[in-house]
Amino acid sequence: MTNLGLLSGPIPAQEIRTKTMSQVEVSKTIREWQDTAPHWAKHSATIRTMFAPVTRALIEQAGIVEGYDVLDVAGGPGEPSLTIAGTVGSTGSVTCTDAVAEMVDAARAEALRRGLTNVNFRQCSADSLPFADESFDAAVSRFGVMFFPDPVHACREMLRVIKPDGVLAFVVWDKSELNPYSCVVTEVISRRVPTPAVDTNLPGAFRFSEPGKLAAVMSSAGATDVDEKVLKVFIEAPISPADFWAMHAQTSETLREKVAKLSERDRAQISTAVQEAVRDFFPDNQMKFPAQMIIVTGRKA
Repeated sequence: MTNLGLLSGPIPAQEIRTKTMSQVEVSKTIREWQDTAPHWAKHSATIRTMFAPVTRALIEQAGIVEGYDVLDVAGGPGEPSLTIAGTVGSTGSVTCTDAVAEMVDAARAEALRRGLTNVNFRQCSADSLPFADESFDAAVSRFGVMFFPDPVHACREMLRVIKPDGVLAFVVWDKSELNPYSCVVTEVISRRVPTPAVDTNLPGAFRFSEPGKLAAVMSSAGATDVDEKVLKVFIEAPISPADFWAMHAQTSETLREKVAKLSERDRAQISTAVQEAVRDFFPDNQMKFPAQMIIVTGRKA
């Protein structure tokens, strides 16, 4: 189920309070994602199923149709690029990029496995895209912009490489408390492991959960007709609470690091506690979390 709704009231004009990253911080983040890439590849089929409604909404909001040439920035191990490939068809193309070579390799391998021939791959960062001006009809990023070292500069780069009147579209997480997929685990972990308060001005999953914040970034980068919508979906997959915990503990670098420092006994206790805490979201022993995201779109003048 997918439910798109307008935010209540106009998008507020606001000061952009997003901090950029130093080169040292960028290098550290890349190393962390390199370590995480094999786990994302391992669980890629489940993750694709989980976020299929989000991908469909992103395609719809970006206006992607057959014959389009689309850029996917921070495409990870292949999504939403490979789903978009089916939408644009043989007369269109998708270019899947990621800053982490291991993610790009995983995406390329999955495309080969599926026999897709209209997808290109490139390792590059969002703020230095190696493409000519006006190369694409649309540019998208699903859960990527929250981690860009300099979001405004990255938006400018993405606008540069799309054609006039082309669409730039992002989807990000709404507030943590609206997303039990994340917050239930965080609450269990924080009762056992010291967890500092999250600075939402720094790169992280909920960096743009404040209404209007990402829209302000896009507007500052030069996009026009900026629009922001709330997206309500269910994150569903045929996995058990035990499978959920295994995937969550492996695909989150922060969580994996915390758990690794615990004793075997403490790890077992946390595993049990998480599975009990999420039990209500597994009717018939299959995952079904209500979730809320934000989709922001803008056009190139």
